[in-house]
Amino acid sequence: MSSVRKTETIPEWKREEVGELVEFIDSYQSIGIVGVAGIPSRQLQAMRRELHGSAAVRMSRNTLTNRALEEVDDGVEALTEYVSGQVALVGTNDNPFGLFKQLEASKTPAPINAGEVAPNDIVIPEGDTGVDPGPFVGELQTVGAAARIQDGSIKVTEDSTVLEEGEVVDDDLANVLVELGIEPKEVGLDLRAVYSEGVLFEPDELELDVDEYRADIQSAAAAARNLSVNAAYPTAATAGILLAKASGEAKSVGLFAEIESPDVVPDLIGKADAQLRALATQIDDEEALPEELQGVETAPATEPADDDADEEEEQADEATEDAEETDDDADDDGGDGGDGLGAMFG
Repeated sequence: MSSVRKTETIPEWKREEVGELVEFIDSYQSIGIVGVAGIPSRQLQAMRRELHGSAAVRMSRNTLTNRALEEVDDGVEALTEYVSGQVALVGTNDNPFGLFKQLEASKTPAPINAGEVAPNDIVIPEGDTGVDPGPFVGELQTVGAAARIQDGSIKVTEDSTVLEEGEVVDDDLANVLVELGIEPKEVGLDLRAVYSEGVLFEPDELELDVDEYRADIQSAAAAARNLSVNAAYPTAATAGILLAKASGEAKSVGLFAEIESPDVVPDLIGKADAQLRALATQIDDEEALPEELQGVETAPATEPADDDADEEEEQADEATEDAEETDDDADDDGGDGGDGLGAMFG
């Protein structure tokens, strides 16, 4: 008897669903996989509305999601590794860092149910529970809280860790936490991975301290500027400072060498006048002095007449300070970069 080979027939609705998923994936610069387990339907809808305009969420069967990712190919098929359990596709034209930040910000506290694993240490804080004296004090003590009846109310006398991260919540603890209104877990779209511009990112690569990162960039910009000035290497950002520094140094040389340049003649005259007055004060016989120098006191050293030159020299000095002491300069140089980072991280 000859065997008959059967060809699998894919229902039309599945073909259409895969086609829509492919279109969804192709519509965005960044595509990610998010976990949606444990999110109530109403809360999930609220999250989708909150993301409207910046990101979109598309749910489907995992097998169809994988088929669509593989059909698009182009590297995005790497996301199939993260398709397990209750997940959805998320698409955005924002960068992955901005998407991660937005998804984390959208998470909200929620009660934890019996049988769930504690995402972190669960602590019942010190203070008045607001519960009247009764059996509840025993329930608190049973789960490990330091509680007693005091001043007509049940109070927790010290912060009490009743469950450590990774341990399973039992019925007694779940009931106590509900009674106290403690919500120890966060509910939200849990980004597992995102593919953008040929690069696959995981959450630990996207979780950055934006302020610290911006400060590092500004510090690096200040250090680069300091190096450029000290090495006399002109750039668009340092050419003005280098010219001001060179002008100040040239003027100092002119004064020291007593070069009769139009730029330093007023200062040379002031310097000579100060020296003459100082010499005159050393002569005891006033009759030996011209009338205009008799009884004269030593004049203070004459400041350079060119105020602009002073400002240029000060700017040059500031430019050569250590990068950590030039925060203002770093802010000026890094202004555009800071704005760019703001746009980058949302």
